[in-house]
Amino acid sequence: MALAALLTTFSLASATPAAPASATRTVGAAGHLFVVNLENKGYDKTWGPGSAAPYLSRELRAQGALLTRYYGTAHNSLGNYLAQISGQGPNLATQADCVFYGDFARIGTVAPGQALGQGCVYPADVPTVADQLTASGRTWRAYLEDMGTPCRHPAIGTFDDTQKAKPGDQYAARHNPFVYFRSILDGPSCTSSDVDLSVLPADLASIGTTADLTYLTPNLCHDGHDAPCVDGEPGGLVSADAWLRRWVPVITSSPAFRQDGTLVITFDESDGPGSDSSACCGEGPGPDTLLPGIFGPGGGRVGALVLSKFTAPGTTSDQPYNHYSLLASIENAFGLPHLGYASSPGVTGFGRDVFNR
Repeated sequence: MALAALLTTFSLASATPAAPASATRTVGAAGHLFVVNLENKGYDKTWGPGSAAPYLSRELRAQGALLTRYYGTAHNSLGNYLAQISGQGPNLATQADCVFYGDFARIGTVAPGQALGQGCVYPADVPTVADQLTASGRTWRAYLEDMGTPCRHPAIGTFDDTQKAKPGDQYAARHNPFVYFRSILDGPSCTSSDVDLSVLPADLASIGTTADLTYLTPNLCHDGHDAPCVDGEPGGLVSADAWLRRWVPVITSSPAFRQDGTLVITFDESDGPGSDSSACCGEGPGPDTLLPGIFGPGGGRVGALVLSKFTAPGTTSDQPYNHYSLLASIENAFGLPHLGYASSPGVTGFGRDVFNR
């Protein structure tokens, strides 16, 4: 049943948000989903023969399915993270990584479910997959390295002081998409579900304490963003690979993963808008920015790796997917409606090319 569940020009509308697209899968034993995001590496750099990440590109690659045509949806970082949990396209502020942390000023809503306006922190009626999971009686938890205090974010109306790593504190709010939605910030779930990475081993000790959706973000060094890092580590793919070598076995050896888990490891975007702003899946101009990739329609080709008992080791899929596809895949797993661009005609969730056994 877990496999079955897993397979499973804009017109201006009123200011009332459009309803999410209807779910196309029935609820089944969807299992436990884990998502890890690394930073700013194009496909060839990560997965090519000269990769500086041999654990990811060779050892883990041999254990799962490599999605060779998986794309980021925006430049710069933040828009990609928001896409994964809400289906919202980028706007000028999120393309600039919300250096100034302010509320999103909405003037309307356009199909499919896009908030029309500019800004960073979306109104409470802009939904996320976290809201969907909570409403359906399921659980989610995000684990952010170096965050320390749960639900840490800048004060509204101030500059984001996490934009640059500091010794002993390499947390980046812009890599924590949950703190950009009032539906999460203004309720109890932010402090209970948006927590420091150090909590993860205890949570994974039993199936009962493992969330249905687990979202993991390394710090600015260990996600490959910085190179070198403020603490003297090399950074880039070298440090990202070392982080994966430490933490992936914690996930894959957990009772929940062994029972019915799926782990997706991907990158937010390619090396940058100047290197690759390509896209897939029909992504085009959005209501809040003409070019989601600044110099093109998307965030570039990055690839993704899927590890699961439902995925044959060492397989490859050349089907086109992007971050909206990942959101659709999560929603399919739990029988939830598709939010925002996850409901677009060109976007599909992972199919039997990925979950192939």
